[in-house]
Amino acid sequence: MPNRLRLWLDLIRWNRPAGWLLLLWPTLSALWIASGGFPGWLLLTVFTLGTILMRSAGCTINDVADIEFDRHVRRTARRPVTSGAVSTREALGVGAALALAAFGLVLLTNTLATSLSFAALLIAIAYPYTKRWLALPQAYLGVAFSFGIPMAFAAAQDSVPLMAWWLLLGNLFWVLAYDTEYAMVDRTDDLKIGIKTSAITFGRMDVAAVMISYALFLAMWLAAGFQLGLGWPFQLGLFSAAAMAAWHYVLIRNRDPEHCFTAFKHNHWLGFALFAGTVVAYALR
Repeated sequence: MPNRLRLWLDLIRWNRPAGWLLLLWPTLSALWIASGGFPGWLLLTVFTLGTILMRSAGCTINDVADIEFDRHVRRTARRPVTSGAVSTREALGVGAALALAAFGLVLLTNTLATSLSFAALLIAIAYPYTKRWLALPQAYLGVAFSFGIPMAFAAAQDSVPLMAWWLLLGNLFWVLAYDTEYAMVDRTDDLKIGIKTSAITFGRMDVAAVMISYALFLAMWLAAGFQLGLGWPFQLGLFSAAAMAAWHYVLIRNRDPEHCFTAFKHNHWLGFALFAGTVVAYALR
């Protein structure tokens, strides 16, 4: 069992927390906004653990769906499912258990949030297959990785106002930015095996597309902050995030795969800056 446990932890990328942190910070920022400040320990626990569990379940689904592709990509060829160390049936069993645990958590909220969790699950399951036919699968991933935002509003307010969808759209551009950086790492392999990514679709406009996406994300959340009256702490958080985005331009401008991967991995700090600004803004009200 310890050996199987190690394989399962590798399957869900437990040693690479950047993935679930990318989901967590905008979700918690939305939870603070929806609650008008600290949301209470129950909602904080539900959304923190739920985010970790659902991202982990998503990894298992992604690896099973992409098994034939991952064998031809150097970075993914040694993943547990791809290498055969974990069977597809076992991986799906682990993913189902994690998704059920997340569903158990959302049941502690309300009917609206529970209903939205079904949509979130279907969106997550469909994502791996969008790489077969969608020119910008990273934009679809933006919906999947941002769906915690309307769920946070649903849990805190028992409604999903226009502000929630505005924040979701803004966050979608952030996901498009950092996942395009990620796609730039594997572009050579992806071209060989014939899958679609934003890095391939944007071509030589990839760096410009990443930076425009960052700008749209920051501008939309800044506009939300002005409307909500969050003041200078929130703006300082966004300024810090913008400085990080500018650093990412330095990293990715020459399209070096190692530097692109570094930019991708550090995006969770950008999200943390936004979350910290949100928390401080409400604390000082």
